[in-house]
Amino acid sequence: MSEPILIVDYTPEHRTRFREINEQWIVKSYFLEEEDIKTLNDPEEYILKNGGKIFIALYNGFPVGTCAYLHMGERVYEMIKMGVDEEYRGLRIGRMIGEVSLERMKDLGARSIFLYSNTKGSELAIQMYRKLGFEEIPLDNAEFQRADIKMELHFLP
Repeated sequence: MSEPILIVDYTPEHRTRFREINEQWIVKSYFLEEEDIKTLNDPEEYILKNGGKIFIALYNGFPVGTCAYLHMGERVYEMIKMGVDEEYRGLRIGRMIGEVSLERMKDLGARSIFLYSNTKGSELAIQMYRKLGFEEIPLDNAEFQRADIKMELHFLP
């Protein structure tokens, strides 16, 4: 019997679902910013080309969740575009894609991961990030207007 939820590497066949899943959570509480549109329309160019990674959660083979990492420099990545289709929430898919993707990033040599979020529209996500080991750090100039919190996770050497 196969697992109903699998975390796999992104392929171009996932592009439409990557965009749909992320647009869904963004427009529900915020609005699509220019950087969102560029990234969601061409993840290969804006994420993968520069050494980033994208992971897709499959539920019975259907893409229902995403988590991407922008390569920011010497073993440092930014976690972006983490979302789960509303119809599949409550199945711990977000937690699973977070745990599995962070472990894979560590295996790939990542030293630290940071993220930006919003304390008003993403309370549950922030709780999950804390459970994954992220800690709040001072907010700097984020690319997104919606960001009002920055969090970071360091891997032990």
